[in-house]
Amino acid sequence: MSQREEMPLDVLFVGGGPANLAGAIHLMQMAQEKGLEIEIGLIEKGSTIGAHSLSGAILDPKALAELMPDYKDKKCPLECSDLKDEFYYLTPKGKFAVPYTPGYMHNQGCHIISLSQFTRWLGDIAEEMGIMIFPGFSGTEVIFDETGKTVLGVVTGDKGIDKDGQQKSTFEPGVDLTARVTVFGEGPKGSLMRQVGNQLGIFSDRMPQIFETAIKEVIRLPESNEFLNSATTVVHTFGYPLGMETKGGGFLYKMADNRVSLGLVTGLDYADPSLEPYDAFIQFKHHPLIADIIKGGKVLQQGAKTLSAGGYYTMPQLAVDGALFVGDSASMLNIQRLKGIHTAMKSGMLAAETIMEALAADDVSVGMLNNYESKIKASWIQDELWAARNFSQALSKQGFGKFFHIGAQHLTKGRGFIDPMPIEKDSTTLKNQTAPANEVGDKDQHYDGELYVDKLTGVYLSGTQHEEDQPCHLDVLDMDICLNQCRQSYQNPCTRFCPGQVYEMETEGEARLKLNPSNCLHCKTCEIKDPYDNIIWNCPEGGGGPNYTIC
Repeated sequence: MSQREEMPLDVLFVGGGPANLAGAIHLMQMAQEKGLEIEIGLIEKGSTIGAHSLSGAILDPKALAELMPDYKDKKCPLECSDLKDEFYYLTPKGKFAVPYTPGYMHNQGCHIISLSQFTRWLGDIAEEMGIMIFPGFSGTEVIFDETGKTVLGVVTGDKGIDKDGQQKSTFEPGVDLTARVTVFGEGPKGSLMRQVGNQLGIFSDRMPQIFETAIKEVIRLPESNEFLNSATTVVHTFGYPLGMETKGGGFLYKMADNRVSLGLVTGLDYADPSLEPYDAFIQFKHHPLIADIIKGGKVLQQGAKTLSAGGYYTMPQLAVDGALFVGDSASMLNIQRLKGIHTAMKSGMLAAETIMEALAADDVSVGMLNNYESKIKASWIQDELWAARNFSQALSKQGFGKFFHIGAQHLTKGRGFIDPMPIEKDSTTLKNQTAPANEVGDKDQHYDGELYVDKLTGVYLSGTQHEEDQPCHLDVLDMDICLNQCRQSYQNPCTRFCPGQVYEMETEGEARLKLNPSNCLHCKTCEIKDPYDNIIWNCPEGGGGPNYTIC
């Protein structure tokens, strides 16, 4: 353990998303009801709570109503209720309404929200209750005991280090935040979860992790726009531009103040090295169905994030000595329902109940904390995720054959033809061939700078900022792999799958991979999709990254 300043807590929540905020609030609620004093801290690498929160987002209020039955009276920021769905299969120029929409795709009783505003609201409530919130602090290292098996807390990153690793005049050392119980809710592909996984093997006997990348915008429409006056509030699509070989689909949700939330999700187990998710997103926007809805609009904010889409069989071990794992960090997104906020919140609340019991018993060993997994299995989280346990695997099937598997699963309550259904492709899948040069070049996407914007404009609209003079947080482990093997086999797909144009291949003279880390949207697509596992994403200086306010 380092000799830096130590701040001891009873419970530390790492990450300021819905899972940890709900967990911290519920834990404080129980402590106050019992008249107990518990020191609860929560760190968030974004500059504020909500700055890194991005999602579709449709909220099933099930968990929120359990946490705060009076959430509407507390002015929860709801964009739209009384939802009406439309579901389409898209061809390049046309659309077909899906004649039967499965029950799990219906959104009656749900709300459209801005996740950034929703988490900010939860953060305000948490602070009012006495929970110590520390935005702008990134967790960079897990603290273990001398045996290496018990989690004791996390180290926050130093601030004021220049790109050469030297201390600047603004240097502030990180802090050892120690806790009796640490709750990890970093979201998908967390860097601390990677460390725990490497050391304690929490993913070792699970199916491979599967991820998707979502690119999303909030667009303001003119008051005369016909969609604003229609009864439809939710549009989901599949098919074009991804086709039937690549998992994913589009969404468009009506928000308040003449705005819509628009996005495209691309499964990162795609096999075509020339595919560019951002390019596909722009194609989606140009489709007649979508283009007609958003005509005359202006992009207000854009962002990107990854989703943990593997589901039930990819969930890690949920407890170790001194720590619990919640939300997307624990693969609790229900990919079948395209929702994960409610399951994340419920997981945080069940973690809080387990922690309260563990503190009362003065026992934070894995034997005690394993009650968390028992609570998960006795809750409606288990019911939802079990019914969808083979859904992601079915979506990964090629062509329309996937629908035979989905139909069988629907009729057999998630079992399908085989249970568990194996995952045939992981998120680094690419064709073992060179991407055709004529498919990899620049594409004319009719950018107009207002409704159709390029990647760099999207980075600007995300509010992304980083301290320029700091160490690069992206480790390319072997540059020779990039310049030789990856270039020969795939023509450097990092230059295409990154939605922030962080990676550029300069070919004038001697080929060189140029990094633009200040563009990073913290989506971690690069670490997930790199076919050689040659990129490691580390937390940059706390407070950097996107600044989402309405996403």
